[in-house]
Amino acid sequence: MSIKHPIISITGSSGAGTTSVKRTFEQIFRRENIEAAYVEGDSFHRYDRAEMRSRMAEEAARGNKHFSHFSPETNLFAELEALFRDYGNHGTGTTRHYVHDDEEEILYGAPPGTFTPWKPLPPGTDLLFYEGLHGAVVTDEVDVAKYADLKIGVVPVINLEWIQKLHRDRSTRGYSTEAVTDTILRRMPDYVNYICPQFTHTDINFQRVPTVDTSNPFIARWIPTPDESMVVIRFQTPRGIDFPYLLSMIPNSFMSRANSIVIHGSKLDLAMQLILTPLILQLVDRKKRAA
Repeated sequence: MSIKHPIISITGSSGAGTTSVKRTFEQIFRRENIEAAYVEGDSFHRYDRAEMRSRMAEEAARGNKHFSHFSPETNLFAELEALFRDYGNHGTGTTRHYVHDDEEEILYGAPPGTFTPWKPLPPGTDLLFYEGLHGAVVTDEVDVAKYADLKIGVVPVINLEWIQKLHRDRSTRGYSTEAVTDTILRRMPDYVNYICPQFTHTDINFQRVPTVDTSNPFIARWIPTPDESMVVIRFQTPRGIDFPYLLSMIPNSFMSRANSIVIHGSKLDLAMQLILTPLILQLVDRKKRAA
């Protein structure tokens, strides 16, 4: 953790909705005139798209049916830890960008499925903002979580997460239901070992819970809407959180435990603004005082 160079880390699985949460942070940064250095978790995959397909085929031929993007073997955990450590110490670090599609090819000048060259973060930023799969990962070799000052978990219940992934991969990536299902099954051991444990290290978890039937996510025709959902917000350390204020400001919210508040799904953005804005301003204020 760092006072002079704070780090905010948003962590969630594929299809969890971390990109939507990122937009809320961008709104806060823009409104409060905060300059953030943005880092995407995909940038720290070990292999580009073609290499990953090749490695998956090799592993499958060896009988390994669980070679996935979630594992230490397919990610640069040490390099991610080094980035967090370097930024926390000096406000610097090295990253790159994974080019997802044709639009990003125009923006970054590299083919989809490849990486841009490694380069330093822009100088003079107020904080580092990470969004991806492994923002709070801890293994026997690395501890990324200890370097982040504010760790946010985006954790829809598993059936909803699968529904969101199925719809995203089919609509935007052209995958079949069978292909997405195969990916979910292949990733399951690494999901259990490297994704889920992170949410014990996060400071706040946002867990969306549908209020409609999602018993079989593989045949769901629609993603449950915010109006068809509740969100459980869990604080690892409730001390300092003004729950009476939040309950008064968020209609129909209630506390389910001493460290958890439940809100209507349509009020998620409001809740995030109310909860996260003061926490972000605290980090920036500490930075300014230290300087």
